Parts: sequence; structure tokens; C-alpha cells
Amino acid sequence: MPHIDRLTVYPVKGLDSLDVDRSRVRAGGTLEHDREFALLDADGERVNAKQSDRFHTLETSYDPETTTLCVGAPEGREFPLDSEGGRAEAATWLTDALGLDGDLTFDRQPERGHVDRPSMGPSVISTATLSTVADWFDELTVDSVRRRMRANIEVGGVPAFWEDRFVGADAPAFRAGDVRIEGVTPCGRCVVPSRDPDTGEPTPEFREQFLRNRRETFPEWADRDAFDHFYSLMVIARVPEADRGETLSVGDTVDIVE
Repeated sequence: MPHIDRLTVYPVKGLDSLDVDRSRVRAGGTLEHDREFALLDADGERVNAKQSDRFHTLETSYDPETTTLCVGAPEGREFPLDSEGGRAEAATWLTDALGLDGDLTFDRQPERGHVDRPSMGPSVISTATLSTVADWFDELTVDSVRRRMRANIEVGGVPAFWEDRFVGADAPAFRAGDVRIEGVTPCGRCVVPSRDPDTGEPTPEFREQFLRNRRETFPEWADRDAFDHFYSLMVIARVPEADRGETLSVGDTVDIVE
């Protein structure tokens, strides 16, 4: 039976994930704690692994109860992100750890988060999609692909590329628990998925092999016109305003709706 298999948020944009059993949909349409914090450069632009592959080498965790960011490697540190001083200290430390020039600052957006597409909401992928992509590469595992793609909602009990049906002309939506989720656009990928999520080392010929296999396995139920190119995986969705404030939970039944 189709169901939510995993819910994942990324409290600090570019850093490690936080798996949760349940997540409230914020007023801005995104999941609670997702990309709540982001590092900004001197021009106010968000900084993530696109700017520094050293993001991959940091082992981090986040405690939403205490708003504490813990960095476990290469050096153990804790930073309270609920205070201006804690955010400033964390930004200074991360500027050096990431090998970036200039002073970074931490910004907090509690009601929408620092998502790349502010008018949209959570990202959606199926567990079968992750497994299929892992099979395309000898050295990849399902968890490695999961960490490379960084989706919010993972749906189990459905076939690979199930999520592709929710974009394009006359696409349906789906309901998980009490929340209606509408597909908006395929997620075109950047350089980040081509790197090892632990070391930042590039996977040889990742893009070329991905493109070839994605083209060959593109599902018949998907609207090809909705995809600008085949270097796309997962769907960026939106939650209607009427359903914001509701909660998604792991195990929620997923039903396709018009």
C-alpha cells in the first residue's frame, strides 16, 4: 500500500539531514525545520555545497528542542542557533572549516525556510526510485542516493519514478493523511548529487550515466513535455494554503486524487 516511508528535513541548508516521525506543514508551505537556517555570504546569497565541496566532509546533527547545531567532524563543537551570538560563532567557525573567503552570517527563516523555490513546498521521491538509481552505479547504495538527492517526503509501496506523474498537463495530486500535495515541477539537479556525500569526491561520469539511464527508463505515465531535460529526479510540490498547519506522519496512507 502506498505510504509515507520517510520524512526528512535539512535544518541548516547544505548540512546533514534530520529524519523525523512527523512534521507540521508551516504557513509558508514547507516542512517544519526544513532549511530553517542558511549561511549567507557578504552579498546575502545562500551558501551551500555548490560553493564548497567541504560541506560533504562535515558531520553535523541538529536538536530542534534546543536549537543546537552539533559538528562532530573534523572537530567536535556545539552552537546554539537560537541566539545571535551562537549563530555568529557558528558562522565564523564554518567559514574557516569550509575554506570560504569573507565573513559568512547565519540567517533564520522559521516560517518558510531557505528553500530554493520560495513559492513551492516539500520535495517528493519514492523509495523505489532511489533503489533504481542506486542500481545504475556499481558503487552507490540506496542510502547514498538518498543523501545525494535530499528529498523531504519519501513514498514507499509504489514503483520507481511514481512521483513523475504529478507534474505536467492534467497531472493528479496525492493526499497523505490530511494533507493534499500537488506536484509543481521536476527537480533539475546540480553538481551536488554527482559527489560522494561523505567525501565530496566526484563519481566518475555520473551525469552521463545518469542521463543515459534516465532516458531509457522514463516512465510511460509521465508527461515528457513537463521535463526540460533528463538530468532531473524527484518532484518539487506544494501544499495548498487550506492544508498548511496540518501534520504529515511516517506511515500515512498515500492516495492519488484529482
